[in-house]
Amino acid sequence: MVKTPDELALMRASGRMLASVFEMLDGKDLVGLSTLQVNDLVERFITDDLAARPASKGQYGFEYVLNCSINHVVCHGVPDREEIIRDGDIINLDITLEKNGFIADSSKTYLVGSASPAARRLVRVAQEAMWQGIRQVRPGAYVGDIGFAIERHAKKNGYSVVREYCGHGIGREMHEEPQILNYGRPGTGMKLREGMVFTVEPMVNQGTRRVSASDDGWTIVTEDGKLSAQFEHTVAVNSTGVEVLTLRRDEMPLVKGRVWHL
Repeated sequence: MVKTPDELALMRASGRMLASVFEMLDGKDLVGLSTLQVNDLVERFITDDLAARPASKGQYGFEYVLNCSINHVVCHGVPDREEIIRDGDIINLDITLEKNGFIADSSKTYLVGSASPAARRLVRVAQEAMWQGIRQVRPGAYVGDIGFAIERHAKKNGYSVVREYCGHGIGREMHEEPQILNYGRPGTGMKLREGMVFTVEPMVNQGTRRVSASDDGWTIVTEDGKLSAQFEHTVAVNSTGVEVLTLRRDEMPLVKGRVWHL
């Protein structure tokens, strides 16, 4: 679970590359595109522009480079040429990338066009919940501290947190120990040590936390059909706290000088 300084340097490079994928997407108008078109756009950017490997493609038999989860889809949405992104949607794009043997994992929920105020509030709170979890990361803290902070923020705002899916250790493999639950009790679970690398990735639902699986064997949806939003970063425990390896340029003011504006 603990990475060496040389391994962390390689993971940092993978994280910077993955951040650039989202920065590329930030400049795109998604309205009218199919989710398969977005998948293909990302695949070309990762392979051609970054000379890297889309780590999700082929894993567990999955054929695509990203998950695209629209509106009531919680996670693991499958790209489809018939699924068109429409004005007012929210869509989570969950992307992985491997370079020099090390994997980075991140996701962002995009507000498409004129999304409703209720959708915008959910997306904002989901992003805040992720940062509330990340700010707990430091040597000597516990995994339970992260989950507690995430769920507390979601519940305070009237939302629920999905419990069936969680963050995970990451490195040469996509899924390593430890598991990073999005709920918990302070001071419980594994103690964090410098050099650990894992994802923090809350899935926040507008209604019930209960989810169900679709017939395709991948797509997970809210049981009540209400909206869900997710954000994810790959982070490393360092000597003073946390380093966000997949941090995007637009997020840098959030962590500059260790000041958290939430």
